[in-house]
Formats: sequence, C-alpha cells, structure tokens
Amino acid sequence: MVSFRAAIDRLMMIRKIARRFGREVNCHRGMANALVTPSMTMPQAIQELTINEQRSLRSWFTKTGPFWEDTRTHSPNDYLEFNGNVVTDTAVGEAAWCRLNGIDRELISLTPSNWQFSPLSVESLTGNNIQTTIDVVNHWDPVALETVLENEPVPMGTWNQLAALTVARCSMLTFSEDAFFPLNGLPFVSGAAQRLLSILGTLNQFKSCFDVNGQRTPKGHEIYQKFFTGVKDGGGHGATFSDSSDSEKEKFKALLTFTHPGDASMSIFCTWHGKVQTPQLRVHFSWPVRANEPLYVVYVGPKLTKR
Repeated sequence: MVSFRAAIDRLMMIRKIARRFGREVNCHRGMANALVTPSMTMPQAIQELTINEQRSLRSWFTKTGPFWEDTRTHSPNDYLEFNGNVVTDTAVGEAAWCRLNGIDRELISLTPSNWQFSPLSVESLTGNNIQTTIDVVNHWDPVALETVLENEPVPMGTWNQLAALTVARCSMLTFSEDAFFPLNGLPFVSGAAQRLLSILGTLNQFKSCFDVNGQRTPKGHEIYQKFFTGVKDGGGHGATFSDSSDSEKEKFKALLTFTHPGDASMSIFCTWHGKVQTPQLRVHFSWPVRANEPLYVVYVGPKLTKR
C-alpha cells in the first residue's frame, strides 16, 4: 500500500501540474474498478486513503474525467500493436491513433510500473503488414513533466483561459477582480496571450526573489537588469517593464488610477507596466515590489496612454 499511495500522490501531482499549464489528464471510466494488484481492485485499494483523497479520486474516475473514450478517434477495427501486444481499445492505442491523425496526445504512466520509458513506438498494421510506426511521448515523473511544460506554449483560445491560467500559475501576484476585464471584446491573439503569460510569469518570479531579510536576491537583481532596464530583452523588445513618463502621468492620471484591490474605498496609482507590442497591450501593477507587501496587478488590456 505504501507504493500505491506514492503512485497516487504522484499521479495527482501530475494532474495538478498539467492543469496549471492548461492541459488535462484524461482517464478511462474503467479506472474506477481497475485492478491495482492481481487480487485488489481500485475501490478496495483507496480505502486506505483519507476520506478527501477517496472522494477526489472517485469524482475524477467516475464523474469529472475527462474520459478519453468520450472523444475516441480509433475504432475496434484499427489494429495497433506495441511490443507485439495489441493496444487497440487502450489509452496507448488512442494516443498513437490521435498522433497519426495530427492530434497532439501524450501519455501519463504510473510509477512504479513497467511503463517508465519514452517514447512508446506503436505500430499500425493492416493484416500482417506494418503501415507506420508512431512514437508517443510518455511521462511519469512530475518534476520532469513540469520542466517540459514550462518550455512549451500553453494552449489557449480565449482571454478567459489566459486569465484562469495566469491566476493559477502566478500565486505570488494579487490580481484585482476586474484585472482582465479590459480584454473582453478584443479579438483573441494567441501570440499576444503567450506574451502576456510570459510577462506575468516574469513578474511572479520577480516577486519571489527576496531573502529572509527582505533583500532582493542575486536572481532578483538579474531579473531586474534584464527586464526592468533599457536593455533589450530576449525577445528583441525594449525593457519589458517600465514606468510611464512624467507627461503621461500628468495627462493620463485618471486612467492610471485604479480601485485598490485590498480596499475598495482607496485608490492606487499604477504607472509601472509590462508591454506587448502587437497588438499594444499593457499590464499595470503596483510599484515598488517589496518582500512584505502584495504585488497588485490591476489592469491587463489595451494601452491606456495612447496619444
């Protein structure tokens, strides 16, 4: 049972990481009654978990899913093999068939198990003839998965998805309730959304770069020099973050004054901002950034200081 608990803990951690990066871990409804050992079913095994853990697993495996068989692409007549074993009607076969047809799918495996390797080379056969071999990436380690996802674009199709992903990923930032409202009604631009996610991710990391004495760490100084000064950043832009000019502060004072996220009876003047160039979008936030104070993000939307 020790190894089962460890495997379930890793699986739930993988699911949490995947969701943080806009992905879902699909399961099969059969998981609810799967054999954990030759003599123990899933319902029997989870009895050793806490009540909350049992509820979470039951809900996932029986109600919330998502379940890959609901969007299944391959049929029982498609013959798929892995290492000489038929994998038609399995998650391995489904992932391979999806990839064969241009749909990006990868696999999650439990550990310990016999599936701790990647990729899985699945063969699609007609009769006795191999038509093609499909390599399917497989994951089983939460840390390794997180590293992979950090370097991949996050799938987004709406500004609401951007908002949800950002809030989930940027726990060091405090967002006003209406921070993302200015994006409503604007055409969704994937590149701009990815840029906003990157900007807010950098701001989130910057907020975490303080030592126990409240002093900025070497990593914090590095981020400041790279993204808050006039030096070109890695994307070829000017400084990602900057303050508004004195003339802008005067001319656009009302627009740069927001309801304080911590106290609706107060206002907060947020002239520091992160920049997206195409289209011209801005992220306004409180300044300076200190260890013992919230970093408020009050506005994500079109540039306010247009002349």
